[in-house]
Amino acid sequence: MKSIILAGGIGSRLWPLSREYYPKQFIPLNGHSLFQKTYERATRLSDPAEIFVVTNEIHRYLARNQIEEIGYAISDDHLLAEPEGKNTLPAITWAMQRIRTIFSSATVIVFPSDHILGDSAIDQFRAAEPLSGKNLVTFGIKPDSPQTGYGYIKPGKPLFPGFRVDEFKEKPDEKKAMEYVQNGYLWNSGIFLFSTDCFFSELEKYRPELSGAFAEGSVANYRNLESISIDYGLLEHSKKVAVIILETEWSDLGTFKALYDIKQHDSEGNIGKAEYFSAENNFVHAPGKHVGLIGVHDLIVVDTSDALLVCDRRHSEKVKQLVSRYNERKDPVTKFHRQVHRPWGSYTILEETEIYKIKRVSVKPGQKLSLQLHHHRSEHWVVVRGTAEVDLEGEIKLLRQGESTFVRSGMRHRLKNPGIIPLEVIEVQLGEYLEEDDIIRFDDDYGRK
Repeated sequence: MKSIILAGGIGSRLWPLSREYYPKQFIPLNGHSLFQKTYERATRLSDPAEIFVVTNEIHRYLARNQIEEIGYAISDDHLLAEPEGKNTLPAITWAMQRIRTIFSSATVIVFPSDHILGDSAIDQFRAAEPLSGKNLVTFGIKPDSPQTGYGYIKPGKPLFPGFRVDEFKEKPDEKKAMEYVQNGYLWNSGIFLFSTDCFFSELEKYRPELSGAFAEGSVANYRNLESISIDYGLLEHSKKVAVIILETEWSDLGTFKALYDIKQHDSEGNIGKAEYFSAENNFVHAPGKHVGLIGVHDLIVVDTSDALLVCDRRHSEKVKQLVSRYNERKDPVTKFHRQVHRPWGSYTILEETEIYKIKRVSVKPGQKLSLQLHHHRSEHWVVVRGTAEVDLEGEIKLLRQGESTFVRSGMRHRLKNPGIIPLEVIEVQLGEYLEEDDIIRFDDDYGRK
């Protein structure tokens, strides 16, 4: 069995924890991220050489780094980076075409990268494999309550195992959700199992323009593809769709309410480090802060270094609308955390004004930034840990802890960590324009322009 992991979402309903450049699937939860847990799950069904990851171009190195952190490696032809998100059907089709090119005929399981899933699911996936030869198999979850944040599946004629799918339903309102639960509908888990032969046969019938889009393995016209989900684009049309009820722990962690539901509560139903007085059923995430809640209940309180969210737990679905409002104003608070991850390491913004910005830059051993220049800012670097190799207009010098250098605007420069421990540099930027797009790259190990 081959595996596809879809890791292109941005998790806007978990803002401010989840940001566009560091979305929920990559956030560490109890040690490992959901993406890492999904990759490890896939290794129980597939050899690492049979696992394919589809992600966004801006997350390519984040995905690669997280795979390496758990002791695996992934080749370039198995890590597919979309130039822009086009929903699940183009992403799955691209990976399926790559699998067909490499392995010819195969059975493939498709995992979202941001779900909680119980270990017992593995045996159920294996048991479903015979059904996938002639069917597009999806997995449903028995609802324990009416939820408006999930799609629903109506099971029909019994198969062995599972059922023929009668109908897919989009996310409903509360009244419809109650009706679906009462009538035996299932939550749509977003997990799929199918053979390459059956998948492309059905794709050719209902989406022929997409069937041939990746025939040459090229993504040159990816931006011209229709953005469409596999449910709406293929499964709702095919007569060969089956659903199997997945009997295991499952959550898509799509909202703070879902996150609240899976965590352990205190005797008053509260989660998180805080002092609670006459306060019940609250969720608090505010690392490094002293928090006190008095006389309130059912609140979500999430505090990060640059953003604070307070909302009623019952309205956590509306966080996505809040993010849309910030996006309309082009506010970068939806895109970046104070700590921003890069292929070579990360940087953290410590303080900023209109005329200066202070960063802590961390460079992994053996890694280097691009050779670059800035037109509108100068930079002062102070090494606080490790050894820095600095290239200023072709002149190379080493800076050790406590030493510094100055980079004038217009100078070509590069920072490298030649050592075996992480390099940390305090960078003070000065100028009339301090945004990240003031950068001209001349050479970059990671292919960025």
